[in-house]
Amino acid sequence: MTLSKRMFDLVMALVLITLLIAPMVVLLLWLLAAEGRPVFFVSERMKTPHRAFRLWKLRSMKEDIHDQGVTGGDKANRMTPSGRWLRRFRLDELPQLWNILRGDMSFVGPRPPLRAYVERFPDLYADVLQNRPGVTGLASIICHGVEEHRLQHCYTASETDAVYARVFVPRKAKLDLIYQRNQSLCLDIKLLWRTVSVLISGRFR
Repeated sequence: MTLSKRMFDLVMALVLITLLIAPMVVLLLWLLAAEGRPVFFVSERMKTPHRAFRLWKLRSMKEDIHDQGVTGGDKANRMTPSGRWLRRFRLDELPQLWNILRGDMSFVGPRPPLRAYVERFPDLYADVLQNRPGVTGLASIICHGVEEHRLQHCYTASETDAVYARVFVPRKAKLDLIYQRNQSLCLDIKLLWRTVSVLISGRFR
């Protein structure tokens, strides 16, 4: 990660935290009243092929100690009403501002993968994870809607895993590597603006 990209991440994260601290407190209190504790969901993700970190989100599903893998139709019955609303606007990812401050993530980059997929596709992720994982990115913008639609029609964990591994791991990696070859601060700003535009239009549903 270049110094300019890191400084951009730090300044943006501090500005957003300052602006959103009051709405965030209201959101946390609403979630606590609506869904109870815990309000946060913490999951292991990979920062490099060999280094993990704890990714923070607002909890959008009922807890399950056996939960693993990506989210598909097999987890639909665990989604809370507030969780659907959070995910529609990606508000569940607001706590990742903390991950950005810590240096675990950037605003723009490949979405941080689960350890299981990094271990299953080591050569692929050795290339992809040369970039710091991001909250959004080229692959997120292009694939999110299609991925969500396809996986919601998977009704078992094994089916969800098979479709994600066969279809979306290589597709997203290809896009992440295109970003890697063309990355710049200007491109990051364009992708962030595109993400906001897509969210406003509702196409991330």
